[in-house]
Parts: sequence; C-alpha cells; structure tokens
Amino acid sequence: MTDRVMNVADLVAIDVHTHAEVGKDGHGSLSPELFGASEEYFKAHGHRKPTIAQMADHYRERKMAAVVFTVDAEHATGHRRIANEEVAESCAEHADVLIPFASVDPWKGRAGAREARRLVEEYGVRGFKFHPSLQGIAPNDRTAYPLYQAIEELGVPALFHTGQTGIGAGVPGGGGVRLKYGDPMLVDDVAVDFPELRIILAHPSFPWQDEALAVATHKPYVYIDLSGWSPKYFPPQLVRYANSLLQDKVLFGSDYPVITPDRWLADFDKLEIKPEVRSKILKDNAVRLLGLGTE
Repeated sequence: MTDRVMNVADLVAIDVHTHAEVGKDGHGSLSPELFGASEEYFKAHGHRKPTIAQMADHYRERKMAAVVFTVDAEHATGHRRIANEEVAESCAEHADVLIPFASVDPWKGRAGAREARRLVEEYGVRGFKFHPSLQGIAPNDRTAYPLYQAIEELGVPALFHTGQTGIGAGVPGGGGVRLKYGDPMLVDDVAVDFPELRIILAHPSFPWQDEALAVATHKPYVYIDLSGWSPKYFPPQLVRYANSLLQDKVLFGSDYPVITPDRWLADFDKLEIKPEVRSKILKDNAVRLLGLGTE
C-alpha cells in the first residue's frame, strides 16, 4: 500500500476510461489475434502495453486521474483475464491518480456477484466494466442480473461498452465478436430493472448514437463517456446534447492507451463547448458520480 492520497482539487481532469492491457507477469488482456486487430484498427502500433505503474506516471505528469480496468471475457474467448485483485492493488499503490474498476464476466452469475462484493469490500474497487460484444452476452440477459443487483446494492457504477468495437475488426468473423450486443437500447432494460444502478454508456455509440442519447436523457442515472473517438469525429447531435441537456451526465474518457489524453484534449479544445460545461465534462461530473473527495 501507499500513503499517496488523491487531491481532487489539484486535478485538471479525470479520465473515466483507460485499459490495463498487461499484467505484472506479461499476460495480455486480449489474445494476440484480437489484440493485433485492435492495434491495427486504432493505428496504435508500438505504444499499446504500458504497465499500470507507467499509466500512473503518465497521468500524474498531466495532473489528471484515471479510472483503470481490464475486461473479463473468459467464457466467450477462453482467454485468461488479468486479475481484478492485481489491478486494484496496483491502483492502490498510485491512489493519488488511479481509480480501480473491476470486470467480472456476466456468465459467472451468482459467483460473479459474490466476487463483485468481495472486490468492493476488500479491495476498494469503485466500479465495474462490461464489454457485452466481447463477453458474448446481451446486457439485458438475465444471467447477468445477480451481478447487476450486487453492483447496485454496493452503490458503484457499471460501465458498458456500446457501439462498434475495434476488437476483432478485420479478423474473419470479427473474431467471434457480435456487434449487436453493443446497442445501448439493451442497456435501457438494465436501467429499468435496476433503477438505482449508476450506468455509464461508453463511447460515441456508432451506429446507435441517437439511441444512447435517448436512454441517457430518459433514465436519470445513465451517463455517457466520450472515450474511444477523437472529439473531432463526434456526431453533431452528441456535441449538442453534451453542451445542453446532458451537460451534467457526460464524462471525459480517452480509451488510453489506444487514444492518449493529450490527443483527446487537444481535439476537445476545438469543439464549441461552453466554458462552464467544459469543466463539468472534464472533471466535475466524474467527481460527483464516483464520490471522489467525499471520504
């Protein structure tokens, strides 16, 4: 453990979407085939596997904090995950800048719910990441409901990948990744059935951007993160809603390391976002959602 403590007031931004892509033993979060496809999709050759400690240095230099997670898709892919405990412990060593999320495969059902409780109560995990297309399960599949119930009761957010994904892109059959599970309307069912669960729809949700905006405006505890795309490619309706109706529910996320916060912020600076909204997106909304600075 460390005596480092997050000073929220000194942070310039909070990135709610970054990936731990390699464990301490060198094990990757994806199979070589899927990782290679993602690397090619994002044109991110040569800088895709920082350690969690290196991620901490990257964000500390920029006076930013970052949410860190991996993806547990063991059932669908057969690929061993990076341990949630390792992610949490590594983030705890850099608690001034890193915020641990976990990932539990929804196919694990009640066993997954028990793991979620243990991770929050014993390891200080602050939220959970789901990637329905990679995990091979619709977000509203009842198999996942014991896990969602546990997360709702624990009072931490659930972040769902939405829209298309670079994982599996260009691989025959998309590497088994089914894009239909990225439709935000499937998450709308989750928001109905777990009305107190805080939900983050990750990414501009191509080709379902309007659906994501509809869910986020209709359901009070559904948020949108802006990761995975350069802001210069954001659909105009996303920018319009972020600047108005959803200004309190939109979050800065980069998808680091596939997109760096430097590139994202440089392009975000060029958007016509109101000054008072800009600070909400970059930091304030995340502070409130994650309960930072209230301990």
